[in-house]
Amino acid sequence: MSLQSFIDRAISPWMQEGGPADDIVLSTRIRLARNLSDSPFPLTASSEALKKVSHHVTEALVGETMSHYEDLQFLSLPDLSALDTRALVEKHLISPYLVEHINHSGVLLSTNEQLSIMVNEEDHLRIQLYFPGLQLEQALTEAFLVDDAIESKLSYAFHETYGYLTTCPTNVGTGLRASVMVHLPALSMTNKLQKMIPAINQLGLVVRGIYGEGTEAIGNIYQVSNQVTLGRTEKDIIDNLSSVIAKLIEHERAVREVLTKQSGVELEDRIYRSYGTLKYSRLIESKEAAKCISDVRLGIDVGYITDISKTILSELMVLTQPAFLQQYAKRHLNQYERDQKRATMIRERLTLEKDH
Repeated sequence: MSLQSFIDRAISPWMQEGGPADDIVLSTRIRLARNLSDSPFPLTASSEALKKVSHHVTEALVGETMSHYEDLQFLSLPDLSALDTRALVEKHLISPYLVEHINHSGVLLSTNEQLSIMVNEEDHLRIQLYFPGLQLEQALTEAFLVDDAIESKLSYAFHETYGYLTTCPTNVGTGLRASVMVHLPALSMTNKLQKMIPAINQLGLVVRGIYGEGTEAIGNIYQVSNQVTLGRTEKDIIDNLSSVIAKLIEHERAVREVLTKQSGVELEDRIYRSYGTLKYSRLIESKEAAKCISDVRLGIDVGYITDISKTILSELMVLTQPAFLQQYAKRHLNQYERDQKRATMIRERLTLEKDH
């Protein structure tokens, strides 16, 4: 299989599209936590109860089209290989938590992979919608349409006072978790971001790593999301997050401008050293690759590098992960072999860009 064919198959179509403020914001996600009214929640449910939930959900939703998201298909986690399951995590289509609790669990995916619905995760349903760039309001509107379509087929656990009932108390109410994936290299390298995080936390938001709770930020990519849903409307949550993201964008752009004016040679040297590392390395481990890819994306955004598309960051942050490297190699790879294949993958991707 050629690299281009592998990329076309591996990368979700929406990831290759541009969006508002995509020099900073890589993606927007809306997630809704929902449970069925007539079934015990997953943490206390028996295996038989979880099996019934999975059957009930798939019977109602497989093959359906929700709003613009066509032909939902169900992937049962127990039926997948460990490698294929890990690849779904690396694409953010399922959570690491779901992988650890695969008893009668799975995911419903639309054809374009913009809609994913995890089944029997922490809640019976975790409905996720992804958009490129900063599109919180559009994503919320689409999520409501999908949610209404599902609710017409399944009965949700809902309380007139408390709202949607969920396993975790922090999700009770709207059940909404809105998150924005941001690339903040300038704020990170000047140590300004660490000073901003406490203030962001005080506003009811949390800054996490690329794979969510309990994960570290790699490649200067961070998730910013709301912490609490109870007592807040969906509009309140979106407005609060939008306001903070707007400030982050403003500060990141301002620091980039200062760096290009005051430290232009040093910044350009850092970017082209990273570019050289990606272009010529024969071995590269994941953290170094993420740092170099981040630098090159910054170089694209500030205009130093003009012959590489900006989607390369999103693509390579997925393609250079362990599961995808092994899928491309079509065999198990040890760590040394993964570092070697990662370097090869990156060189080939850069060559592919030049050929276009």
